[in-house]
Amino acid sequence: MTPLEHKKDSGFVALITAIILSFILILVTTTLSQSSFLTRSILLDSEYKERSAALAEACVDVAKLKLANNSGYSVINYDVAVGSGSCRIDAVVNQTPPNYHTIRTSASSTMEAVTKLEIILEASDLSIYSWEEI
Repeated sequence: MTPLEHKKDSGFVALITAIILSFILILVTTTLSQSSFLTRSILLDSEYKERSAALAEACVDVAKLKLANNSGYSVINYDVAVGSGSCRIDAVVNQTPPNYHTIRTSASSTMEAVTKLEIILEASDLSIYSWEEI
């Protein structure tokens, strides 16, 4: 092999190595960018869910206050403004044995983040018997 042929081969190897390394770096960069974008999306969804849960709990508090003022309080689809958001008291029902009240509330901060709660309270002191997200 002459020295001229040896130089030609080493340039080819260097070029192929540079192309492969560039491809690997682009692949790693793309993967990291995509994972950080998805993480941001997950965090945003979590924030929206926390907001809708807080709004639904605010409606529970409003319904408990109304029941404390009037033990016979009953309502269906009552909208409540809470700060810049709103929630809905879907129903306040006095159950057949008059020992319990059932409160159903719902709230959403976006179309995807919706919280619906069903709370059962003891009628005597309005203590929570059951709290469930439905």
